Amino acid sequence: MLDAVDAVLVRELQRDGRATFQALADRVGLSRTAVRARVQSLLETGVVRVVGIVHAAVVGAEAIGHVSVTVEGSAREVADAVADRPAVSFAALTAGPHDLVAQVRTRDDAALAAEVDRLRSVPGVRSAEVFRSVSTVRDTHAVVRELGEVTLDDIDWRLLQELQRDGRAPYTRLAHIIGLSQAATRARVVRLMRTGVIQVTGLADPLALGAAELGGFGLVVTGGLRKVAEAVAAQDGVRYLATGFGRYDIVGQAEAASRAELVAVLDAIRCVPGVTVRESWHHLDVVKESYAVELPERPLNGA
Repeated sequence: MLDAVDAVLVRELQRDGRATFQALADRVGLSRTAVRARVQSLLETGVVRVVGIVHAAVVGAEAIGHVSVTVEGSAREVADAVADRPAVSFAALTAGPHDLVAQVRTRDDAALAAEVDRLRSVPGVRSAEVFRSVSTVRDTHAVVRELGEVTLDDIDWRLLQELQRDGRAPYTRLAHIIGLSQAATRARVVRLMRTGVIQVTGLADPLALGAAELGGFGLVVTGGLRKVAEAVAAQDGVRYLATGFGRYDIVGQAEAASRAELVAVLDAIRCVPGVTVRESWHHLDVVKESYAVELPERPLNGA
């Protein structure tokens, strides 16, 4: 477990991965030097990773499927094979109605169907049920607002590539890579973040923040789906929520400090008018959680 200061720093990096050391120092009441040392320690020990998450619409990865898998034989081996697929952004071994769950992101429904077929062909996979997400209502690690008209040039694409690798890359290094001044580089990065093209955020080790338990749930709804989904998404502990079609109307993830608190989160969801929890499951081990996507290789002008 982190001490109180480090916990605040991690939360601030989750909110703004490129927050300056001075801004972080002002937040926790320590010197800039002390905060810099603490942040570097958090990064080096893997307590938090700061990455850039590119809006799905920018890279054409808007078809999202949540796949529930049952297996024959070793669930661990199947989960590792599923996690190796580039289109799989999340995979976890679970206790509940299925042996593992995965999230798949592709450019369209045809590509999604093809990817699910590939998952079904993984040795040991007995069945794979798909929930097709239509709208992401809450995601603590990604931009969920609609993307407006944004024009990106080759320099912007290169910046997105670098920020995916290291969300806190210094402006001096970014400026050297793209061949612009630090001021011009900063202006471009700020524009990319403000327009929602990319969100720079900290991906924290849940155990370090006291969120030792992670679970999923599938809901069916009576009444207006969007209104119910927003009410569920507003519940404490809900970190992801999407509406769509398939076996459920809503799929979500919840986190808590203990199993008892996770049960309390699910009970709070059950109390939302119009909600029936059709299934819930416990995440035993997160095998993969990655928000990086392949960006087109675009050489800088004049390169």
